[in-house]
Amino acid sequence: MHPVTISKITARRFVLGRQGLWPGRRWQGVEGTASALRVMEGLQLDPLNVAARSQDIALWGRVIDYSPAHLDQVAYRQREFFDYRGRLSLYPMRELPYWGVAMQRLRQHPRWQQISANTRLLQSIRDELHRRGPLGNRDFAGTARVNSYRGRKDSALALYWMWLVGEVMIHHRQGFDRRYALRSQVAPPAWDWTAEEGEAEAFFSRKSLAFYGLAPQRTWANDVASCLQRWLEPAEDRARLERLVQQGAAAAVQVEGMKGLHFTRSGDLELLETLEAGAIPPGWQPLQSTSLEQAVFLAPLDIVSARGRAKQWFDFDYTWEVYKPASQRRWGYYTLPVLYGDRLEARLDPRLERASGTLWINGFWLEEHAPAQDPAFAAALARGLQGFAAFVGARQVDFLAPGAGPDSPDQAYLQHAWQSFNGGG
Repeated sequence: MHPVTISKITARRFVLGRQGLWPGRRWQGVEGTASALRVMEGLQLDPLNVAARSQDIALWGRVIDYSPAHLDQVAYRQREFFDYRGRLSLYPMRELPYWGVAMQRLRQHPRWQQISANTRLLQSIRDELHRRGPLGNRDFAGTARVNSYRGRKDSALALYWMWLVGEVMIHHRQGFDRRYALRSQVAPPAWDWTAEEGEAEAFFSRKSLAFYGLAPQRTWANDVASCLQRWLEPAEDRARLERLVQQGAAAAVQVEGMKGLHFTRSGDLELLETLEAGAIPPGWQPLQSTSLEQAVFLAPLDIVSARGRAKQWFDFDYTWEVYKPASQRRWGYYTLPVLYGDRLEARLDPRLERASGTLWINGFWLEEHAPAQDPAFAAALARGLQGFAAFVGARQVDFLAPGAGPDSPDQAYLQHAWQSFNGGG
């Protein structure tokens, strides 16, 4: 392998831009939401709704005028996307045949033998879905209690297993609750088939590279294995990646100042070359402002900063602390990284009080390298906060009094930037 060498700035901009976050929003509305989802390759979903759900924050950061109704429209009405995977994510419907390989393997997984052997329960669910569907967990009485975080009734586990193996799909959601239907009632006929194993392996080998943008071998291999539900020895993973490089489908990249090689799709080398020259790739031009003009608050599960990637690419120590006890949190309950330009310069802990329409800023923290003395930075933060408040439907933004929330010495900075932006009010 003869790796291409790039700077870390180029790598950072590529990772952001490949996911539609740099240099600014380049999609708009319902059609833009669908385009963004295709480029992202996968959007992780989460039920928590503190200010907004993670998936909606992710799309707000990429799509002008985004509304959660847009996601509902393209996924559950137009059937362009479907929910799948243990790490619940949204994928383009055209990928369904390739995920079918994992679905077939999960049918034989020992973990689910007790459920798969309960033919009477499974048939009763099929009959009910055929007669009354789409239905949710609560619509089934079950025949036995179980102790699982997937549900408390055997019918809930059976529905989940039927979803994993592709027998049922999520027809729509009420709030965030799933409403299941038989596969034939959800999947368009054009995509209701299963690919050959070799086709699926080739597909996911390329998809994982596109999803991460740049990935070390181990990260890539783990993701492909998870998609295929087939784990391989490291030597076989290396051989598979080397074949992709030899075939011209993948390329090795050396990022200056970082150990080891990263890999990308060979088709993206032109993007890296453009970025390394200091230019913006064609098709990446923002429709309105850039992230230097309006800061973006990243979703807690956004792939550019989740799973340790904030530290890798931005030297930004980020852990989503929502599931930690309050006494163990360093920052806050629902803290979001703040993107300014191509750097993560701060973190924000927002909460929407829906009764009063108030967006509370529970905490705000600047990074040591943040350009706090630059008025343009303060203005970009204020514009970002204004856009976020409008997105979540807040009628006002307010800041906790000193001592009322987490220790946030930079809270006054954001409050001053906000008040200055709004004419001192």
